Amino acid sequence: MGTLRTIIWVLLTAVLVIFAMANWIPVTVTIWPGQVLDTKLPVLILAAFLIGSVPMWIALRTTRWSMKRRLDTSERQLADMRALANRPVEPAPAPAATPPASGTNSPTLPLDIP
Repeated sequence: MGTLRTIIWVLLTAVLVIFAMANWIPVTVTIWPGQVLDTKLPVLILAAFLIGSVPMWIALRTTRWSMKRRLDTSERQLADMRALANRPVEPAPAPAATPPASGTNSPTLPLDIP
């Protein structure tokens, strides 16, 4: 995959260099009335590309940073939940059976002895 990416970048760079060399002509740009800029066409295209792409790149980085923080928090919570689920459970001690105290009104069952 890395080789394919490198080939694409080399081809894109070659196309851009050929385009810049073929269109290396001066262009007059009126920024505001009375403000005129003389520049080369490829420089103007590069500047326009950067002006458009930098804000989107910043928005992408901000979103990735936010999502990474949320993912880290979720992974931490998941690890805590797994630790709670995997901890050994100690059995509760059984209550001791004590006979009823004498003198209390406890129900007695009649014994039928033949």
